[in-house]
Amino acid sequence: MFTGIFSGGVVKRALDRDVLRIEVHDLRDFTTDKHRQVDDRPFGGLEGMVLKPEPIFRAVEAVRQDGGSKVYLLSPQGRTLDAELARELAAERQIILICGRYEGVDERVAEHLADGEISIGDYVLSGGELAAAVVVDAAARFIPGVVGKEGSVRNDSFCGGILDYPQYTRPREFRGLKVPAVLFSGDHQKVERWRRTKALEKTARQRPDLVKPGALSPEDRKLLEKIPNERTNK
Repeated sequence: MFTGIFSGGVVKRALDRDVLRIEVHDLRDFTTDKHRQVDDRPFGGLEGMVLKPEPIFRAVEAVRQDGGSKVYLLSPQGRTLDAELARELAAERQIILICGRYEGVDERVAEHLADGEISIGDYVLSGGELAAAVVVDAAARFIPGVVGKEGSVRNDSFCGGILDYPQYTRPREFRGLKVPAVLFSGDHQKVERWRRTKALEKTARQRPDLVKPGALSPEDRKLLEKIPNERTNK
């Protein structure tokens, strides 16, 4: 599953340049029985299967480089992945991600092995592999040298606490739909003000929960107050 995801894009280029390293480990390699069993029925009589603690503990203990390595379990109950968490993960020397399957993972893994749990949203996936790939991609972008133009990461949605501003490219007009004239004005200050206004406008419309007055600058608050009276592409 991971081979396909990391076989292209900025993460693949970073791997080729040895900017970062990704290793995938099969839990079955850390079993001791002849059937290489990694799961068992849950106590209490519920349906489904639960991943056993033994192979997970052995796997982490085998691949952990030092005591400073961070271990996270991918789980719907975890801290929701955001730009702040991605930046924190990128600063670590080694991150170990445990991917769950079936009905979940023995709770002793979360309580006594993992440093925390990470969720990519309030929904359930069939396994933690896709979630782990999302975590890796999001965190990798904050590692110097992964993204060619690091300034583009600083301008990404959520990095400044709000969504990104609209982007346009050629042609200037497509099926009667025109690119805002301000982007051709040559006035960099005017363009930056337009971009900030549009970013605030989009955030207020699509993610009002992100618009926190205490986190906005006085200038942002002034721009936000004017948004309802401005036309979208003015």
